[in-house]
Amino acid sequence: GGERWFRGAQQYDLNEKEKKVLYGLTRYPELKESELSSLINVRLSTLTSIKRRLQQQNLFCNAIVPMVNRLGCELMVATHTNFNPVIPLVERVKTTKKTIEIFDEVFFSVGEQEKGFSLSIAKRYTDIGKIDEIRTETFGGVGLLEKEYPQEAIFPFEISRIQRFFDFSRLLKHIFSLDDIEEDNGGERWFRGAQQYDLNEKEKKVLIALVENPDATTQTIGDLVGFSRHTVARIKNHLFEEKLFRRIVIPNIEKLGFEILAFHHLNFNPHRCPNDIEKNRLDTPSTIFFAYRKFEAVLISAYKTYQEYKEDKTQKMSYLKENNFITYTPVIRKYVFGRMVIIKDFDFTPIIKKILYI
Repeated sequence: GGERWFRGAQQYDLNEKEKKVLYGLTRYPELKESELSSLINVRLSTLTSIKRRLQQQNLFCNAIVPMVNRLGCELMVATHTNFNPVIPLVERVKTTKKTIEIFDEVFFSVGEQEKGFSLSIAKRYTDIGKIDEIRTETFGGVGLLEKEYPQEAIFPFEISRIQRFFDFSRLLKHIFSLDDIEEDNGGERWFRGAQQYDLNEKEKKVLIALVENPDATTQTIGDLVGFSRHTVARIKNHLFEEKLFRRIVIPNIEKLGFEILAFHHLNFNPHRCPNDIEKNRLDTPSTIFFAYRKFEAVLISAYKTYQEYKEDKTQKMSYLKENNFITYTPVIRKYVFGRMVIIKDFDFTPIIKKILYI
């Protein structure tokens, strides 16, 4: 799945209706077209043809995210590493693809010449610990590590909040200046609730097929797993009602003229730790991913220009420093679209197969 996310830097200028539709799809990925049409005030026939056009232009893709917290997974982990700049990125990616990204737990991984970060989901910490040791050994063995080990932020679902999970809707609303559209507060939190759900064989097959083929029709899923369309529809609705998966729409932000993705890892002052409301002040309009626990947070944000990145960074830093929320310098790394490589791209299929069948 390494191709899906940002394909081609050919910029695309959207007209007003296209902006509304792309925003609507991103903000309300669960809605039927007829419901979305009245919500964003675009005629149904127009919406359908715009959606088709945007998809043909690779301006967005669909993903189905399994709610792994209810299927036996305990934690999400963000890892980031600084690399020895002497070794070319291409060579490094070759090495890591065979040894690290091969792990089912890693679902998203980005690299640039001197740095990289990835996100993983695991059943238990042991699984992450193993990958960690292999990662350090591999990087160390080929002389990739300069001064420090790979760093990680660990978010056990039960004691963390995944406030935003690749939610681009607010970012789009902001850059498209869609001020006339009513905004609610970004929907519910992600990966909530530890109540475990035992899937039967049929449900397992359908869930895996959905995650693997987010664009497929019910009929296609039925053909893949050998059930009738009717059976698939029933199981799918049941899984959705049980909140065992969520759909997200990911816009191709490079095509929309974005230049920078920034990764932040913050450790808070143990004597003066921000509460949830204070932490949420960090969730600026450019933020697409935001996870935190009591003393730690990770954010990923996107910017059209270096200037915007710098302003947002300065604002965050002065907010944290003025309130004495941090005692030492946070990690803030910028990744530039022309130079970075998406090594693993929203690939939840391996981990869902592993947790359901191993």
